[in-house]
Amino acid sequence: MKLERKLMSKKKPTFPINDMLSDYLKKYNRNVKIPIFYDDLLRFQGSVTVYDNNDEDTLWIRTYYSEWDRIEIDNSLKKIYTMLLSDGSEETIPFLNVDAIDYCTFGNSKPFRIKVRNILNDNSTYFYVKKADASRVYGLELEHILSPHNINFLVYKDTLIEEHIVGIPGDDFIKNFLPKCTELEKSQIAKEFVKFKERCLVRLLGDMRSYNYVVTPTHDFFSIIYKIRAIDFDQQSFEGNLKVYNLQFMKENFKMVEMVGKKLQNSSIEQYKIEERSFMAKRMITAPRRTERLIACMKNDTISYPENIALLKKQLMKYVGDVKFKDCNNMGEILDTILSFVKRNYLDISNKDLF
Repeated sequence: MKLERKLMSKKKPTFPINDMLSDYLKKYNRNVKIPIFYDDLLRFQGSVTVYDNNDEDTLWIRTYYSEWDRIEIDNSLKKIYTMLLSDGSEETIPFLNVDAIDYCTFGNSKPFRIKVRNILNDNSTYFYVKKADASRVYGLELEHILSPHNINFLVYKDTLIEEHIVGIPGDDFIKNFLPKCTELEKSQIAKEFVKFKERCLVRLLGDMRSYNYVVTPTHDFFSIIYKIRAIDFDQQSFEGNLKVYNLQFMKENFKMVEMVGKKLQNSSIEQYKIEERSFMAKRMITAPRRTERLIACMKNDTISYPENIALLKKQLMKYVGDVKFKDCNNMGEILDTILSFVKRNYLDISNKDLF
């Protein structure tokens, strides 16, 4: 399998939250007034490099602020913590401490990572403060609706607050954990990778290189069950090259792709693809209004370039064989056509079983 070196040629811009999307977020309690903005955290006075346990640069820096700013920022971040993860009550704030405010110097979103610790028991929780981007918000909401995982986030004006998704970073897992897995575990991971790949492709979530997803192991009776979750949603429905949405064309995923080829037969791969599409169809059927409202927002929004839309339409017509893509004018209409195809195919097959 040939892996292309460079699939994405341009840096993705940040798209603003329009009024229609803002109204959608308010309806589903995602849009909440918060006491601090992303730009406020940029006022740090200095920083030090954060290294991992192997003394390698993590590409995060630990920021520090003036005494006056730090008091105000810490109090605001504690309030955001209670709004994101609780009911917004300030009763627990005296028991919280902001241990670290880290800034990422790598990637598009340049997020701040906040570490909040409960001083009564030393349990720590992370969350992120980022620049609000319509692409990322659509990606988060689609993940919440269409995947097996719930996503918790808040948006206010130009600031996005996002919960931390727990797991082993994919690149770390591939390098340090995958070689130690049993053959049975590798088969199970291969199955999950196929389903994760299909989910990203169907919902047009791009750039799922190994460091943009995590692997989460869960102990179940006498075995460990592995799940794969996306953690970066910046490339939701932006690129025109269909390969950007297909994990197997990312060179960082080569070891996973190679393992799938060794552990799964083509019939099994096709079975797991159908299972994942069926799951997504069921999610859309059980939450029809939320899905329709979100897609309506995307149809009335600009989250990509005309040349990307034209290229993706052309490639999808060839890949899926559905001429309906020809009439699509934006990424929202393209995604709607894909999801309608998935749902229609599921209903056609499942209804036949009733007769």
